Amino acid sequence: QVQLVESGGGLVQAGGSLRLSCAASGRAFGTYAMGWFRQAPGKERELVATINWTGGSTYYADSVKGRFTISRDNAKNTVYLQMNSLKPEDTAVYYCAARREIGIFFSQDKVNYWGQGTQVTVSS
Repeated sequence: QVQLVESGGGLVQAGGSLRLSCAASGRAFGTYAMGWFRQAPGKERELVATINWTGGSTYYADSVKGRFTISRDNAKNTVYLQMNSLKPEDTAVYYCAARREIGIFFSQDKVNYWGQGTQVTVSS
């Protein structure tokens, strides 16, 4: 079993930056692909970014490409989401996700573990 704990959310003005962190329990973190999803009020949860087990392969949703960066530190069992040039439409609860496979994934159907979520609010 893997537990995921997100941190780093908050309130920021448009154009600002935030860095989310997700700390994972368990020895197998280094063999899991990881990802970030988000869910805005009244909308379905959507994929933001995913990263493979080594960090050498990443995928981004078109809406965040060029602004967000996903990374991981396997020595610290942590995955990060650096969010720059934030927009009001980025406002959502952001969820960390883990998949018991090494390759990147593109759907929440592939997720084995979820974090509890952290709120990101971007004011205009």
